[in-house]
Amino acid sequence: MSKISYDLTKIKGLVFDVDGVLSTSTIPLGDNGVPRRTVNTKDGFAMQLAVKRGLRLAIITGAVSPGITERFEGLGITEIYTGVGMKLPVFKEWISRHGLKPEEVVYCGDDVPDYECMRYAGLAVAPVDGATDVMEVAGYVSPVCGGHGVARDILEEVMRAKGIWALTDKAFGW
Repeated sequence: MSKISYDLTKIKGLVFDVDGVLSTSTIPLGDNGVPRRTVNTKDGFAMQLAVKRGLRLAIITGAVSPGITERFEGLGITEIYTGVGMKLPVFKEWISRHGLKPEEVVYCGDDVPDYECMRYAGLAVAPVDGATDVMEVAGYVSPVCGGHGVARDILEEVMRAKGIWALTDKAFGW
């Protein structure tokens, strides 16, 4: 039984913001002024498994960093949009290109730049430390803070609902 009041069996795609969702909201700056983001290994496991299980995953972020692309390509995610100021047009185009309906898509965001996408998606997800505005439109608030397993939380819920979670030998090995 899911803790989320949404029919997760109809979910076919999930889109994630980076800063504040897949990484913490506090980003240390390197000596050269370049941000250094955190990543969560449990998020990574769930993301690569979701790709292997046939779910569509994408990243839409305002951040620009080769490290973001490298990290998520390494998990099998091929649609990574960086430097995106206005996210909704990119999100709508991604949904359309894959023949999805908004109600078949989860959008995970934590702040104002994610607001429109969260309103458009079938299920909007926010970390527990998300901004007030996105909390008001979130259909599900993950009990964890951004960067501490938000993707794992929602992906595990979706895959369990669909009967494709990790409990087979195909889950192991990256």
